[in-house]
Amino acid sequence: MSDIYQFSAVNIHGEPISLAQFRGKVIMVVNTASRCGFTPQYRGLEALYQTYKSRGLEILGFPCNQFGQQEPGSNREIAGFCETNYGVSFPMFAKVEVNGADADPLFRYLKAAAPGLLGSQSIKWNFCKFLIGRDGTVYKRYAPFVAPSALSQDIERLLAAA
Repeated sequence: MSDIYQFSAVNIHGEPISLAQFRGKVIMVVNTASRCGFTPQYRGLEALYQTYKSRGLEILGFPCNQFGQQEPGSNREIAGFCETNYGVSFPMFAKVEVNGADADPLFRYLKAAAPGLLGSQSIKWNFCKFLIGRDGTVYKRYAPFVAPSALSQDIERLLAAA
C-alpha cells in the first residue's frame, strides 16, 4: 500500500467508510481511549478540528482497548462519551486493535510508514497521532504525550502544500 486512501474502516455507527473519501485533505489518525490520563486530549483534538476543518483537516479517531483496558465500552457508549464530555464532531471509528496479530491493517501501514523511537513499530499507548499529507502519505508520528496543539505548525505546513 502506498497511501492511506487504499484502506477502509468501519465508523463508530457500523458503516463502512473508504478513506479515499478524504483524498486531498490533511488527515490526523489517533488511537483513543475514554479512561486514560490522555483522554482530555479529545478537547485539543476537537479544537484543532474546529480551527482547521474548513481548510481541509480531518481527524479520525480510532478507539482502542489494548492499553490498560482503558476503552472497555461498546462503540455506542464510546460515541456517547465523546459527544457528551468533549463535543467531539470529528469522525470516530469502531474500536480496533493497533498492535499484535489482530492489528487493523490501517495501523500496520501507519506504523511501518512512520516507526516510533529507535525504529519501533509498536504503538506504546493511547493517543498516538499520525499526520498524513494531502497526497495520502504519512508525514510524521507523534507520541501520546504530545499535545494536539503542538501539531499546529505541522498542520499549517501540510495545509499550505499544494
